[in-house]
Amino acid sequence: MDSEKTKIYHEKQKLQFCLLHALNNLFQQQEAFTRARLNEISGKLVLDDPSKKTWTPLSIVFKPHHNAFTGNYDINVLIAALEEKDKTVVWHDRRNAASTIDLDGADDSLFGIVLNVPARRYALLWKGRHWITMRKIGGVWYNLDSDLPKPMPFEGTREVRGYLDYVLSNGGEVLLVMNNKE
Repeated sequence: MDSEKTKIYHEKQKLQFCLLHALNNLFQQQEAFTRARLNEISGKLVLDDPSKKTWTPLSIVFKPHHNAFTGNYDINVLIAALEEKDKTVVWHDRRNAASTIDLDGADDSLFGIVLNVPARRYALLWKGRHWITMRKIGGVWYNLDSDLPKPMPFEGTREVRGYLDYVLSNGGEVLLVMNNKE
């Protein structure tokens, strides 16, 4: 099934807002989250932190959970944002192969997958991490990486698992986004 036939929402990369793009791609909705909302979540995390850092002039830009100008949100913002949408994050144990992930569960408990991978940008001068979403849509798994020109379908679960194993073996993290059971 081609992404042209199945309507798939796919945000493209801007600055370091890959977590924003990953969340909107995950929920298949343009403003499932906004930059303002992620900044609010980040600010609330700072207020709720019992070991608050001391403020410095650099705190205006370099906040504990994101960069005020470029984005670059951390895992805490991801988890809090997903909790707002009644989702939970399960960190996949990297000691286990991707074959241990139930990609075809009949109970629909797996909503999607978010990856955090090492990345080099800006003529390989900047080294950081990048958020990527994978989601099953219309029975097909897609790589919804905001750096890709369009959503990339996987041939099947074997290819998905191969990609996840590649991510794990290259320093990436696999985060399973689960639907909360009522």
